[in-house]
Parts: sequence; C-alpha cells; structure tokens
Amino acid sequence: MPLDLDLSIILILFLFGFLAAFIDSVVGGGGLIALPALLFTGLSPSAAVATNKLAGSMGSLTSTITFYKSGKIDLKPIAKLFPIVFIASMIGAWIVHLMDPTLLKPLMLIMLALVAVYTIFKKDWGNISTYKKLTKKKYIGFIFLVSAIGFYDGFLGPGTGSFLIFSFLLIGFDFLKAAGNAKFLNFASNIGALVMFLMLGQINFIYGFTMGVAQIIGAIVGSKFAIKRGTNYVRVLFIVVTISLLAKNTYDYFTNN
Repeated sequence: MPLDLDLSIILILFLFGFLAAFIDSVVGGGGLIALPALLFTGLSPSAAVATNKLAGSMGSLTSTITFYKSGKIDLKPIAKLFPIVFIASMIGAWIVHLMDPTLLKPLMLIMLALVAVYTIFKKDWGNISTYKKLTKKKYIGFIFLVSAIGFYDGFLGPGTGSFLIFSFLLIGFDFLKAAGNAKFLNFASNIGALVMFLMLGQINFIYGFTMGVAQIIGAIVGSKFAIKRGTNYVRVLFIVVTISLLAKNTYDYFTNN
C-alpha cells in the first residue's frame, strides 16, 4: 500500500472527501465520489473499498451526531437495530471475499429503479411524518429489511443510503427524519464492514484518515444544510442521488459485461 502523501494527493482526498460526505451525510451515495478518488491514488479496488469504509465511518458518525443533536433521529425505536445491522454488514464484508459481489448488481439496479420511480410519482410522500409504533409482525419484517440492507452494504454497497431512507419512508417517517434514522443505521453498517476489513488487513490508514478528516467537515456542513432546508430539499437530493447511482451503476454493469 502506498504510504506517502504529496500535495496533489492530499488535495484530491480532501476535495472529494468533502463532496462525498456532504451528499452522503443526507441521502447516501458518497461512494460515487469517494471511490473514484481513492482509485485515482493508485489503490487496488478492494483496498479502495476498505479505505472508503474508514473515511465513510468518520463521516457517517459525524452526521449521525449532528442529526441526533437536532432531534432528527428517533433513537428509541431504532437503537435495537444497530447491532443487528452491524453484524449483518460484517457478514456481508466477509462473504464478499468468497463470492463475486457483481452477482448482486442486477438486483441492486432493479431496486434503485423502483425506489426512484416510486419516490418521483408519489409526490406528497415523506412531507409529514405519519409514523406509528409498528405491530410485532411489521417490526419483524422491518428488522429483516434493514438486516438485508446492512448485509448488502458490507457485500457491495452502492445505494445503501437510498435503500435505508426508503425503508423508513415506508413505515411513515418524513424525509428529514428518515434521513437521520437511516444515517444512524448506515453508521452501523459502515463500522461493521470496517471491522471486518480491519481483520482482513485491507485498509490504507493514511489515505483513510486523510479523507476522513475532510468527510467530518463535509458531514457537518451537509447535515446542517439539510436540517435547515427541510424535507423538500432532502426529497429532491434523494431523487437526484438515487438516479445518479442508478445511471452510474447501470453504465458500469453493461460496459463491464
């Protein structure tokens, strides 16, 4: 792994780390920006993914704290899900070394398309919170859903933020609280995968911490901006990022096959 940092590398990691965290702090999708930057530095694809989890964990923790301080995270109903998503992501990160992660890409593309289409055409969705305590059956179903997303984040990753937000919208949260709650669970999946990548020794710590500092700054700015602008801003950003994820990953899938 490269251990030296020249000024150009520092600038790349800071600029793209900030931009990635600004977007990722609200609706996810930061990997679209961060991963190409890490690959540009010369890291292998596996090392870039692992290093991105280190930087992303720093950013997601920061945005989680910011959302929580602003009262945009319903900690009590979702705190029990944290260890479940953490473990699911660890398992996903481990299995990715046994299987080809591209096997999940067609399903991911279909799910992103459905999320985008549903959100675009259901115009009043997520404007106000209609969340009520879930029945036991629905809660078990929700546990299964977020566990699957956590596994997916460790195994492949793109679109995790969109899928988590969509999950919270499904049970009645508004866009802003869905974003806050999703970020809390996204932090769980980030550090779950990070722990596994640490055990596998694939992280470039110098690059990861350098980009991570920028992600902390980007997460603070992005989270506060979203909280200030409200649910309409988050909805628009959510749709833009989801469509961008869909376009980028569809292009990659068909050009690499």
